[in-house]
Amino acid sequence: MATKYIFVTGGVASSLGKGIISSSLGKLLQARGYRVTNQKLDPYINVDPGTLNPYEHGECYVTVDGHEADLDLGHYERFLNVRTTKANNVTSGRIYMNVINRERRGDFLGKTVQVIPHITDEIKRNIKQLGNTGNYDFVITEIGGVVGDIESLPYIESVRQMRWEMGRDCLCIHLTYVPFLSAAGELKTKPTQHSVRELQQEGVQPDILVLRTEHPITPEARKKVALFCNVEADCVIESADAKSIYEVPVRMQREGLDTVVLKKFGINPEETHADMREWNEFLHKMETATEEVRIALVGKYVRLPDAYKSITESLIHASAYNDRKLRLELILSDDLTEENVAAKLDGHDGILIAPGFGERGMYGKIVAARYARERDIPCLGICFGMQVMAIEFARNVLGLKDAHTAEIDPSTPDKVIDMMEEQKTVLDKGGSMRLGAYACELRAGTKAAAIYGKELIHERHRHRFEFNNQYKQRFEDAGMTVSGVNPDTGLAEIIESRDNRWYIGVQFHPEYSSTVLRPHPLFIEFIKAAIEK
Repeated sequence: MATKYIFVTGGVASSLGKGIISSSLGKLLQARGYRVTNQKLDPYINVDPGTLNPYEHGECYVTVDGHEADLDLGHYERFLNVRTTKANNVTSGRIYMNVINRERRGDFLGKTVQVIPHITDEIKRNIKQLGNTGNYDFVITEIGGVVGDIESLPYIESVRQMRWEMGRDCLCIHLTYVPFLSAAGELKTKPTQHSVRELQQEGVQPDILVLRTEHPITPEARKKVALFCNVEADCVIESADAKSIYEVPVRMQREGLDTVVLKKFGINPEETHADMREWNEFLHKMETATEEVRIALVGKYVRLPDAYKSITESLIHASAYNDRKLRLELILSDDLTEENVAAKLDGHDGILIAPGFGERGMYGKIVAARYARERDIPCLGICFGMQVMAIEFARNVLGLKDAHTAEIDPSTPDKVIDMMEEQKTVLDKGGSMRLGAYACELRAGTKAAAIYGKELIHERHRHRFEFNNQYKQRFEDAGMTVSGVNPDTGLAEIIESRDNRWYIGVQFHPEYSSTVLRPHPLFIEFIKAAIEK
């Protein structure tokens, strides 16, 4: 069948969960046997989120092909277990940059370049890029922001044009908020009506409404919304608050979202059935776990939990598969000192030292790494967290008191972390970071090799500086094994302590690869070690 396009827009308020609804619908269609991918269109002018402060926009997610993307792509991968690429995330910055570059080359032959048709054509080209591969039956495109925002107008106009051009191969799902006024004791649908009217004024009639709510929506309220918003009654879907985002697909299945979508496309929903058995088994594990595992996440962006979204979700997955309920404490590394570290970290079963480059908060991470190593508390360091573990080891075991990273102290005599010559062979011309998936060869007999159960793995990176191989032998002699290396360059990928039960640092980001049905082995074994502590 021809690729079908589903657009998910938002109204009334931001942060309603368009990404979760998009992922949930994708999961349900995938569970019926259809080939599905999700895409995010972001209205901001940044070319990508790579330069955004995590406090501004949450974590920067990295795809296998090295694209720095919106964190919603993490939801897409975790729900669907399908790898995303650069084509799955587009920003206004990239759209305008592409059009301007074409204008500078003379591609438009002297025509006046305008939002319509040039910007909207570029948006449509990016939307159809995934569908044109022939790899997908459904492309679900989430449009960031809220209807009515000036930034979103070109995207909504592009949706209008695609619906006009493609007819029944496109539909629009509009997610809105239905507030509950406690003084009146009732839900209010007027904000939804106004949001739909705003969308209609921009030329788009939603086919399906998903109503975010904190209270059940009565049949009368559904009928009222359907009447005033020109949608069929069975196309008004309730999305009530859930304890976990992983409950949402099951709730959407009960509400019949996937059934309604298929009917709208003229596809008989009776021909397929969404097999959610594995998903429900995961939910059962989450809901029935009674014993806790206490993990301390030490990082400098903990005031915004979304800054470590993929790590948090990976820990949730791994805890459930270990029949434990995750009790996660986010600890601000800026505040961690030798004097208070025991008070802050005592009682935790495991310690995770989070990514996050730069001097701020670094010394607290060093304190945490030393505390975990000396007290044999299971510890996982990710990216800069691994580099911090190396610096701490060099200072307190090798006796190199000035050991540092050249990123922060380029004048130190002991650059344990540095920009390595070997790195140049794996960087794109003009690039300064290792981005995307790279190979890692595991040393036989190490914990890393036992965890993965294979000799060669591929993991995603996002960093500039590397472990300095000039110190490799000294580390090995003192008990810190380099258990994983890039086979092309010899750059260190994994370090692990032979003198600790579970003390591992990885230069890559394993959290990007952990999904609901395929949790990452590093997180599984980290939680297992924390339980056995």
